[in-house]
Amino acid sequence: MAVAQHTVTTRDTETELVSIRKIDLHDLRMSLEQGWKDFLDLRGDLVFIGLVYPAAVVLAVIYAFQQSLLPLIFPLLAGSILFGPAIAASFYELARRREQGLDTRWRHFLDVLRGPAAFQLFAMTAILFLLFMFWVTSAWLIYIVTLGKAAPDATGSVAAFLHAVFTTPAGWQMIIVGNLVGLVFATLALALTVVSFPMVVDRPVGVGVAMHTSLRVAWQNPIPVAIWGLIVVAMLIVGSLPAFIGLAVVLPVLGYSTWHLYTRAVSR
Repeated sequence: MAVAQHTVTTRDTETELVSIRKIDLHDLRMSLEQGWKDFLDLRGDLVFIGLVYPAAVVLAVIYAFQQSLLPLIFPLLAGSILFGPAIAASFYELARRREQGLDTRWRHFLDVLRGPAAFQLFAMTAILFLLFMFWVTSAWLIYIVTLGKAAPDATGSVAAFLHAVFTTPAGWQMIIVGNLVGLVFATLALALTVVSFPMVVDRPVGVGVAMHTSLRVAWQNPIPVAIWGLIVVAMLIVGSLPAFIGLAVVLPVLGYSTWHLYTRAVSR
């Protein structure tokens, strides 16, 4: 794989040159295969971790139902994907330890939150949270200026809301505009996080350097990174279908796979 010519210099614990590589579909396939192998070898008692994430999403959806916030249910479900890289941070740590021949038992799962990368991880998660809040706010404003004006009583029941969404011009306008805006948020989040979270787990770099490097990886490899984003979304959807239980497998596999994609995209 060819190494991109552009480098970025940063000062954290030391001066460091970060070089990125060109990746292709073969790298995506190999990352997924290695991630699956890691899951088979390391899963242990960690399968239950994959249920924490969907449980939080389900609670948010239930709250939206109780507060008659039906227009926010889909944005909440879609926006929750933004937190995937943060949720998977401990899987990056286990993959790193496995790579270095260290102990990978479950007791090390939370080491990353007590280690030197903790601040960077919390800071980047906060950035994702801000993106999520901007997305939810945007979705609500889109609803207000489209369906909210045309059918203000549509949120009285699920049936009435769905009927208004799929059978009225305002509903279709909300769907089209909402999805386009959501795509912008998803693209930005993917570009910022495709390698940044595993990078701060792997080496002593700051948030700015990690996210800048991630943006450069996405810029140098737009098609593979876009396909990777589609793969992630597809796997999360498949994992969510049987009452979210499949995410207990999908989340660890994606976490380990993202680590291997990072090692292929960034020179170490």
